[in-house]
Amino acid sequence: MADMTVKGAALAAAAAGDFSDLPIHNPAVECASRERIRAIQLEKLIAQVEWTYARVPWYRARMDELGVSPSDIKTLDDVRKLPFTDKSVLRDTFPYGLFAVPLDEVVELHASSGTTGKPIVVGYNRADMDMWADCIMRLVQMAGVVPGDRAQMAFGYGMFTGGFGLHYGLQKLGCMMIPAGSGNTERHIAMIEDYGTTVLIATPSYALHMCEVGERLGFDWESSSLRVGLFGGEPCPPGLKAEIESRMHIVCTDNYGLTEVMGPGVSGECLAARDMQHIAEDHFLWEVVDPETGEPVPDGEMGELVLTPLGKQAIPVLRYRTHDLTRVVCEPCACGRTTARMQKVRARCDDMLIIRGTNVFPSQVEDVLSGIQGVTPHYRIVVDNEGGLDRMVVHVELKPEAFSDSFEDMERLRRAIEEKLKGVLLVGVRVKLVEPGGIERTTGKAKHVEDLRK
Repeated sequence: MADMTVKGAALAAAAAGDFSDLPIHNPAVECASRERIRAIQLEKLIAQVEWTYARVPWYRARMDELGVSPSDIKTLDDVRKLPFTDKSVLRDTFPYGLFAVPLDEVVELHASSGTTGKPIVVGYNRADMDMWADCIMRLVQMAGVVPGDRAQMAFGYGMFTGGFGLHYGLQKLGCMMIPAGSGNTERHIAMIEDYGTTVLIATPSYALHMCEVGERLGFDWESSSLRVGLFGGEPCPPGLKAEIESRMHIVCTDNYGLTEVMGPGVSGECLAARDMQHIAEDHFLWEVVDPETGEPVPDGEMGELVLTPLGKQAIPVLRYRTHDLTRVVCEPCACGRTTARMQKVRARCDDMLIIRGTNVFPSQVEDVLSGIQGVTPHYRIVVDNEGGLDRMVVHVELKPEAFSDSFEDMERLRRAIEEKLKGVLLVGVRVKLVEPGGIERTTGKAKHVEDLRK
């Protein structure tokens, strides 16, 4: 049985608003003044642009076309003189066209799945791997992870960056790694009990699935050794996080990253501001721009996140357009850190659905469903075009206590959900109620949208 004092320490700190006993990995950076952080970023940006221009022909050609040379970068605002990069650039230069070091210096290669075209390929030299591990050690300590924790990996260990990135950082911190990999949920639960696992790394949807399976098996989550969940790979709305925390009796935090700029570790959630994530600013220069114009938005306003890794050597990337929508604030945090915080990404520019002329984001559906009693966090949106008119059907899974044999009760609930969705989305949708367990579970990212329109 786990030590309940240790198990509840992180949540107790969050409840009390006192974070003085929780570790900060690198206070010299994470608690530095804004002036000091910006000075570090400028020094690294100048060096990064020089490195990239000298070693990557694609960037040299684009910068020459724009009439920009490395010597033109004198302030952080000068980053706007540089070309944007997006996913198409990495595909067009597949596989090694953006690499800045000889391949015999590359110690690890990762790639996207390539299901919609050529995969995105990224490489790491030794210095990149050290930077990656530093970012992971930083974010896991925000969640209360400490050396000696036993971390069980429920991500896959393939070309996907998530599993390996978190593995290396946690191991370097001094945690015992349990490389269970994805799938076989009953085995995962047995391993938590057998090995005294204290940290679970998973997608939030898979963590909830583990919780459900454990409850069916009679597993006592409250008295288990598990105390921290490190989630990534997909958004974790507040309702889903709260449900996992209450049922598993753990503290759950999100982290953010993407393959193109490194992998997980760009930002992480502390326990003082649960809807925000601290950016590793000494490793990433951030911008927030208007998705349409590419121009910067006013401080603190919502826009598209653009990232420039600082010090990434094997495959440097300048001004990468993530298509993720967020806002960034720079006020000091109650946890003691001064690094900028980005709002958790709930929507992407390219996730937006246009239904009969109205913009709809899946996150809006999540928010509505999370406020309805008797509904699970599992849902699916199916869009088709019947008779020339867009139609959106939301499949909503019910909890056992909400499911009824009464047609009248089910129809009343279905119509109530439709009305709530219409009030938020401003477009009529159909709701289909699904019995408990009826939405397919996955060990990876949950697929919430199926667009069947031609």
